[in-house]
Amino acid sequence: MILYASLLVLMTMCTKNKEAQSGTGTPSWQPVSLADPFVLKHEGMYYLYGTSGSNPDEGIPVYKSTDGKNWEGPAGKAGNGWALAKGQSYGTTGFWAPEVFYRNNTFYMFYTANEHIAVATSDSPLGPFKQSDQQPLHTEKEIDPHVFVDDNGKSYLYFVRFDNGNRIFGAELNDDWKSIKENTIVPCISQSQEWEIVSGAQWPVTEAPAMLKHKNLYYLFYTANDFRSPAYNVGYAVSASPLGPFTKYAANPIIPKTDNIQGTGHNAFVTIGDNLVMYYHAHNSPQHVAPRRTLFSTCQFIAGSDGVDVLQVNENKQVPVTQVQ
Repeated sequence: MILYASLLVLMTMCTKNKEAQSGTGTPSWQPVSLADPFVLKHEGMYYLYGTSGSNPDEGIPVYKSTDGKNWEGPAGKAGNGWALAKGQSYGTTGFWAPEVFYRNNTFYMFYTANEHIAVATSDSPLGPFKQSDQQPLHTEKEIDPHVFVDDNGKSYLYFVRFDNGNRIFGAELNDDWKSIKENTIVPCISQSQEWEIVSGAQWPVTEAPAMLKHKNLYYLFYTANDFRSPAYNVGYAVSASPLGPFTKYAANPIIPKTDNIQGTGHNAFVTIGDNLVMYYHAHNSPQHVAPRRTLFSTCQFIAGSDGVDVLQVNENKQVPVTQVQ
């Protein structure tokens, strides 16, 4: 049923695309090719950031939407549609995995460049995001930053270090949101479940942290396996504390796999209307990894057998972008 529904959606989109191309002055629908997607909701608008599928060495693009489904862009103000452009903040190559948060009238972009984490700021979600002191968070290599703000106002940064594999760590953020409390750094997630192990892999991978709080429990989502593998997928672990210890969900991974949708990972959540929506990327096709497609699924918590609610992911849908010529 899931596969049939997914194919029906894709067939409908293809039909609409052909109709739009045949009309005069009508915009066509094209798939978004962003890896590591993240969506910011701000003042009734949605902003989609991610790793560029065409040139990740030049900066970070942003798209905008009124409904979280149909996107326009790239719309960044740092030049050529970038929200952050090379030379205006830290980094010379590999601009990956951005996340943007609004705090005290300032937009903070946490991102990866040169396999280091950096933080740039702007007065607009469209950028330009800049950094006066173009330095990374640490000299140690780290990737995939994610910020979580708890109900009590405490802020946390989750990130990946290359420590006997890609491992997820967490720490409290300082009030400047540009540094962390070094004495609070703790390991959170590393490879342990059978599904996380790709046959023949030389380097264990757990990456792309994302946090949700539900019924006073902390659900830390992560992606496991080599990103080039069809087994690349999302799992989660639960704790009574934002920094753990975490217990992994026994039925990981959570994104349904179909014949056409695989290599799904690096997820982010946003609420659209009454729906909890998860964005993530997938391989371009079963034959080609890149450029990776941006997808979304609605999801919801359901009762679990052990008293801990379970996150259930619904059917996959491809996220379109409106190309206004």
